[in-house]
Amino acid sequence: MGNIIDGKKIAAGIRLSLAEKVRSEHIPACLAVVLVGDDPGSQIYVNSKEKAATEIGIKSIVHRLPGNTTQESLEKLIEKMNSDPSIHGILVQLPLPKHINECDILHIISPKKDVDGLHEVNVGRLMLGLEPYHYPCTPAGIMELISSTKIALKGLNAVIIGRSNIVGKPIAQLLLREHATVTMCHSRTKNIEYFAKNADILVVAIGKDRFVGPEMVKKGAIIIDVGMNRTSGGLFGDVDFEKVKDLAGYITPVPGGVGPMTIAMLMKNCVRAAQEAVISRPHSE
Repeated sequence: MGNIIDGKKIAAGIRLSLAEKVRSEHIPACLAVVLVGDDPGSQIYVNSKEKAATEIGIKSIVHRLPGNTTQESLEKLIEKMNSDPSIHGILVQLPLPKHINECDILHIISPKKDVDGLHEVNVGRLMLGLEPYHYPCTPAGIMELISSTKIALKGLNAVIIGRSNIVGKPIAQLLLREHATVTMCHSRTKNIEYFAKNADILVVAIGKDRFVGPEMVKKGAIIIDVGMNRTSGGLFGDVDFEKVKDLAGYITPVPGGVGPMTIAMLMKNCVRAAQEAVISRPHSE
């Protein structure tokens, strides 16, 4: 069997380190989360983020708004939080109801408070090879998981299956920064098995239950499974873990792989935002 990359354990270590940092340096971090509607999955994610923040010592504010909240009222709430110096991180839980324009909402959040790393300024800086205010959480967590293998990425073939703005595109940029040779595959890619089979690093974020089987995996590859597919048989990733685990050199499980890292990176971004706010705050005379 390949080595299991224990995201839960790695995330716990990051959260413990953040808690010690917040305590010892007296960092007054505050995270504001906005949840619109009553989507069950979103409620679970928001509760997990609230719990993690509390454990670390980050003040958590959760705005639970009805599903019929208007675009205008949501924008006004975000603008109010942008101007509130006591709030360091703002996160609007996605997806939003269909009548609300997600792009417009993400655009309004201050880039310095965009702890999800999804604002066009942060995304643009990442694309240009510059330092964003915040890295997108899931890709940043994936890089931590890959880093835990201690394998140098320079010159390795990295294949990403899935081209979303949240995972696929930003993880490509982060892997390029480490000098990997990156190939992006998606639903229209022909011969996707060929590309996957030649990957030293395979990141799968396509949203299809156990899409990647042993015929698509190179022996000894690092496999990062971002998928979370709820079926009648349980929770499964985009990789057929049981059939692939003996081929992989390293592999993340579902659950317990990428998921915990996303929340850990969110907390890391919030603590960093609070530190930057303290540094940039003008001193009273």
